[in-house]
Amino acid sequence: MQKVKPHQRMNSPNRGPIVFLPVPESLSGRLESLSGAEESVFTFDPAIPIPVELGPGMTELDLEELSWEMILSGMIRVVADSPDDAYALYYRRFVLGVKPDILNELTEAAILKARNGDFDMALEILSALEGLFPRSPVVLLNRALVLEEQAEAWERVGLEADAEGGYESAREAYQEVLDLDPPFPNGIFNAGFFFMKRRNFDQARACFSTYSSLADDPAKHEKAEALLKEIESQCLDDALFREAYDAIRQGEAQTGLLKIRDFLERHPEVWNGWFILGWGLRKLGRWEDGVAAFRRTIELGGDTSDTRNELAICLMESGSLPAARKELEMALREDPENIKIISNLGVLALKNGDDDEAAGFFRTVLELEPADPLAQEYLANGLAHS
Repeated sequence: MQKVKPHQRMNSPNRGPIVFLPVPESLSGRLESLSGAEESVFTFDPAIPIPVELGPGMTELDLEELSWEMILSGMIRVVADSPDDAYALYYRRFVLGVKPDILNELTEAAILKARNGDFDMALEILSALEGLFPRSPVVLLNRALVLEEQAEAWERVGLEADAEGGYESAREAYQEVLDLDPPFPNGIFNAGFFFMKRRNFDQARACFSTYSSLADDPAKHEKAEALLKEIESQCLDDALFREAYDAIRQGEAQTGLLKIRDFLERHPEVWNGWFILGWGLRKLGRWEDGVAAFRRTIELGGDTSDTRNELAICLMESGSLPAARKELEMALREDPENIKIISNLGVLALKNGDDDEAAGFFRTVLELEPADPLAQEYLANGLAHS
């Protein structure tokens, strides 16, 4: 059994080492596609060593265990981690030659990992694709989408600092998409929605306006036009609105309230403004004022699960437990897997003295988000056996 100790290696904390081997005589010449194509598509250069990724914990390679997967993984790692490597172009051509469908294969794998909550692995796969397909619009957009999903996951479990950092990383990734030349319409459209959710309506308006001039999908064009009208009719791109939102988000609620009140003096019928006002009041513990602001939000058209949830918090803290329950149940009907709403139902059940019901809600939260610290804490503090 022949084993090889490499003369050179690259290491990654989450992966096995990479070893570089001379091209075996058996591999000299032309190589056919691993996808089943009959024509030869690649010619080995015997002067260029082959990178091979070993399994975690391995320190040497048993040549009898050498596989195409190990070779491809090694080449992809070199291209992703060291794009300026002298042989990076050769390795890239090799991978694309023998695995012509690798973009689709790895994209599907990254999406599946993200869907299962393994965001680090999804981003690692996308990093590999970036090495193979530099500046690929599809890869850059998927990276932005995964970063956004990761930030949302952190936000759901109350990791606010991590979430803010994640959203900033997503913003930078979307900016890369927006900087593409020629423009990538689908990426611009998705960036618009990212900025809408972040209440950066000025940037959202710019994205949807650009998309409308490039629109490659009638349904998306119609949606972009509708959102542009909403932003413009409610003056959501007003600088005061953005400044108020940023101030409250950064913990400067008093400053934010002053700015949003100035905004509402000019635009008193804009429900988004009343929502931001209620949010700031809730941050300051001004529960009754928060109730009034959120009720006004709903009256003006902002009847969303977020509004009902925020209203319920203010009602709960002001002692109106039955009213809070009503709002949370309405919010849950609209958004049945929202763990913030389910967690608040658990807290409300505790306030009502119903430990069994509270435990049920928190168990449901953990089914949806096993890492949720609030549910874990409540269950650990005596509710686990309720």
